[in-house]
Amino acid sequence: MIQSRSAGQAKAYFSDALLKSDYYVNDQELQGFWGGRMAARLGLGSETTKDDFFALCENVHPMTGEKLTPRTQENRTVGYDINFHAPKSVSVLHAVSGDDHILDLFRESVTEIMTEIEHDSKTRIRRNGIYDDRPTGELLWAHFVHQTARPVEGHLPDPHLHSHCYVMNATWDNVEERIKAGQFRDIKRNMPCYQAKFHKVLADRLTDHGYQTRKTTTSFDVKGVPQRVIDLFSKRTDEIGRAAKEKGITDPKEKDALGAKTRAKKQKGASMTELRSDWIAQIRALPAEKGGDGDRIVRHAPDAEKSTLTAQDFVDYAIEHCFERASVMDGRRVLAVAYTRAIGHAEVSAKEIEDAFAADPRIVNVMEGGREMCTTRDVLSEEKRMVDTARRDQGNIPPLYETAPETDLMGQQGQAVAHILTTRDRVSIIRGKAGTGKTTLMKEAVRLIEEAGKSVITVAPTARAARGVLKEEGFENATTVAHLLVDPGLQAQLKDQVLWVDEAGLLGTKDMTALLDLTARMNARLVLAGDTRQHASVVRGDALRILNTVAGIPVAEVSKIYRQQREQFRSAVEDLGEGRVDKAFAKLDEMGSIRDMQDSTSSLVDDYMDTLLRGKTGLVISPTHEQGDEITGQIREKLRDNGKLGIKEIAVKRLHNRHFTDAEKSDAHNFTPGDIVQFSQNAPGFVRGSQWKVVHAGDSAVQVRNDDGTTRTLPLDKRDRFDVLSESTIPLSKGDQLRITRNGFDAEKKPLNNGDILTVLSVYKSGRIKLQNQQSKNIYTIDADFGHLAHAHCITSYAAQGKTVDEVFVYQPAATFPATDAKQFYVSVSRARDAVHIYTDDKEDLLHHAAELRDRQSALELIGRSRHAELVHHLRHTTPDTTPPAPPPPRKGRDGHEPEI
Repeated sequence: MIQSRSAGQAKAYFSDALLKSDYYVNDQELQGFWGGRMAARLGLGSETTKDDFFALCENVHPMTGEKLTPRTQENRTVGYDINFHAPKSVSVLHAVSGDDHILDLFRESVTEIMTEIEHDSKTRIRRNGIYDDRPTGELLWAHFVHQTARPVEGHLPDPHLHSHCYVMNATWDNVEERIKAGQFRDIKRNMPCYQAKFHKVLADRLTDHGYQTRKTTTSFDVKGVPQRVIDLFSKRTDEIGRAAKEKGITDPKEKDALGAKTRAKKQKGASMTELRSDWIAQIRALPAEKGGDGDRIVRHAPDAEKSTLTAQDFVDYAIEHCFERASVMDGRRVLAVAYTRAIGHAEVSAKEIEDAFAADPRIVNVMEGGREMCTTRDVLSEEKRMVDTARRDQGNIPPLYETAPETDLMGQQGQAVAHILTTRDRVSIIRGKAGTGKTTLMKEAVRLIEEAGKSVITVAPTARAARGVLKEEGFENATTVAHLLVDPGLQAQLKDQVLWVDEAGLLGTKDMTALLDLTARMNARLVLAGDTRQHASVVRGDALRILNTVAGIPVAEVSKIYRQQREQFRSAVEDLGEGRVDKAFAKLDEMGSIRDMQDSTSSLVDDYMDTLLRGKTGLVISPTHEQGDEITGQIREKLRDNGKLGIKEIAVKRLHNRHFTDAEKSDAHNFTPGDIVQFSQNAPGFVRGSQWKVVHAGDSAVQVRNDDGTTRTLPLDKRDRFDVLSESTIPLSKGDQLRITRNGFDAEKKPLNNGDILTVLSVYKSGRIKLQNQQSKNIYTIDADFGHLAHAHCITSYAAQGKTVDEVFVYQPAATFPATDAKQFYVSVSRARDAVHIYTDDKEDLLHHAAELRDRQSALELIGRSRHAELVHHLRHTTPDTTPPAPPPPRKGRDGHEPEI
């Protein structure tokens, strides 16, 4: 969705990208037409003319010459170009067919979605102190259909059927009875839903006309068009992809901008008839074994066997997928998932999916700022149960000490320890910001708890935090939350004792509720230590934050920073920890820590190397793996130049988790031949830890094969017992830094923790690799096909959380901004003791993105106090078997006020 911010820009876009006389090449593109109810209101003809378009760009009524909308500002938004692209196989199908039936189906699908967008249109109300939006249901757009892609140098253009619908920034306000500017914010936000529905309705129309489709990850292709042919006619996509890879660009918006910069000029002189002949010749030129023969490449397929799946099945899939990692979702995003899953099932219409979603009794909808946000009754009950359980024994437990014992800790650290020792609450929260000495506090608190006659079991959500960091700090018996929750013997040890959870901010709602249940059952105390300003759990629910802000569990705050010694640097980190990103940014900029440069990678690599050569520890951080991989290559070259990386290099297997949700793992279409499936639990015919390669993925089944050649059908119904990974290779030399990416064991059965960073000591001819943990000094040996590893010369802020080094180097170009937020920026900056260096090519926009908090909303927060009370009443009458008992009267917070629910 491309926005034009001036009349001149809109006119230039019309001339360069839309208008037949300037952009079209002979009959490759077609005459534009007006669409939308506003066209009739303005008295426009059916065809889009240059004069009418330019008048509208100037905010002038084309028929009367009068002003169109009340305001004509120089920088006003003139309009938006909404694009719709047919899958490449559909473009090929249209290119080699002898008529326009594919074109007609494409146009009908675009018109259907644009009509829906028009139905959703709004205008702003800014009168008499009212600040709101009003539905209008009228828009005006110029619809242009193009049939070819931009050519690659030296080639004629490939077939690429796509539409440009240029929507004018004007709508009819029926209440005020005048034409006004539209409110397009919601339309822009809902574009993923509109695009998903477009692919669904286009696929349905093709199926109704005798074609069979096969679902892809995000869209579909027509069966009968071989992948080789699709690849053959993807020259422009390949060109942009290569350029993006060279520049480390992964964000779709950045790729679109790159596409504009790398365009070749349209070639004149080729008619559609001539192009068709060339395309068919290219297909025929393919080797026979690779699926040539342009005349018979696409056939009308016989009627396929009807699927038994219903609209409710697709809604079920969308709910399972969306609410695995979020408590609250935009309803349109849930529908988009359902539409995409239903592609290839023309017997179920998009309208039936919408009706099933609207009628689903599990969904709770709340209008919030003009958006229909939703959660589920199960999620709401889960959060309510967690809050109730946490509150139940607050104020009812005898303290460990009536009076706090003496301690060497001062200030906030001493106060936090005193709070834990003297509280009458079962649940205690310590919120310690980065670098505030949480480990020192923990050691002292544990010592005094043990002096009171209690034992302390220490756990953490991740293996690295539990078996790595905590054990290195002297907590030899520390283990993971997951281990505790499945070990009855360890749970029995908790009877009347204390459970201490480090990095509790990484807990999701499900695990937090399980820990609350366990400690209540064992009459144990629960101490939760963490920082809600740092990264939260991947799974659903920011549990620690909810317990504080919703349940009202008092927090012992530890905010005095000890890690950063320089006063200005420490002050900047304190500001980040309090959410004052603009102040922190200004201080970092004044320190010279933010470097705004176009060629930031070479400077970063040189500065990082200088730090290492001075004997200091350093860490390079980037928000995305793609940018991290880009800079890793340059770091390795510089390390090798300085004798810190061996000359000899081998290629080792790398397995990258595709991070499918359980819902995605239930859909065979999401698997690709060559994927690796690894089992984390036993399943019928599969043992824990075994790896299988996907050899075939059909419509409903996936075939996998192990190293012995045994082939089996993957049990998709046991999807919670396996992960799906992609396989590649990475270069490895002596001196390389590696990060373990999955819990496992080395060749000698020594445990390796996800997140461990190891140094390559040597590489043997047999392929075995000798590694060392530089902190624990432990030695490990792995085989070249171990797989669960990645270079650690540059890591993400998620991987960096919990680490401390002398200097940090943050690689944050504009391409990383979609993954940039306040948590990422705070974690990255706060890893350094002495200095942080931030490299960007857009300092102003970096500040904008770094200031975004992006806390995930809880279901209880969505509902609000009054709505929550109403829903709890309804839940008790509709789902009595799962609704928890009524909560006790709410406790007063530390400020004396009732916490909001």
